Amino acid sequence: MSGGGYDPRRVAVLISGFGSNLQALLDAAKGGGWPGQVCLVVSDQGQAYGLERARRAGVATVTLAAADFPDRSAYDTALGDALEAHNAGLIVLAGFMRILGEACVNRFAGRMLNVHPSLLPRFRGLRTHARALEAGDSHHGATVHFVTAKLDGGPRVIQYRIPVRADDTPESLSARVQAGEHIILPRAAGWFAAGRLTMNRDIPQLDGQPLTEPLVVQGEEQP
Repeated sequence: MSGGGYDPRRVAVLISGFGSNLQALLDAAKGGGWPGQVCLVVSDQGQAYGLERARRAGVATVTLAAADFPDRSAYDTALGDALEAHNAGLIVLAGFMRILGEACVNRFAGRMLNVHPSLLPRFRGLRTHARALEAGDSHHGATVHFVTAKLDGGPRVIQYRIPVRADDTPESLSARVQAGEHIILPRAAGWFAAGRLTMNRDIPQLDGQPLTEPLVVQGEEQP
């Protein structure tokens, strides 16, 4: 148990769709040596394929559709209650397409990680791959960061970085970046589950050392 009374090894994953990053976490847990356990999968979409991935792995699922709640505050309260009911120590946003309100984020401050398909702080929000191509960036990638009330603006932990190829399309770039997401997300979540990754005064710490810049995993160096 952590000093805050929660078990960092109990990981809840929030999804909206296919759930490939969820699968990366499930595979890491199944393979042994990964210190976390996926205890809950929550989706805002009842038909999300990620829910089937969870069921096949024997993981509890909860569906919270936005249409069933009068406003975002009510939704966020129900989400937070579900997470606490399953004793989630770490909450991972893995393709969860809802923006969480400040009260919900603060309720789990320092315990929420998000994976975002860009080299933050570049390209917060949507259409990251197309925007990287439109900007003529030489490199692109993905970032795992702690979640704060600022959209895609929380402290960065680790990034996956690849060169942009001359023939890349948004679709090809997405596929190459997603392969890196499947590397860095289980790594960061595993650090948290093992008690190695924490956040202190908005600065991530790994093994007690501040991460003033994210760690970088270099992918395919030849474009």
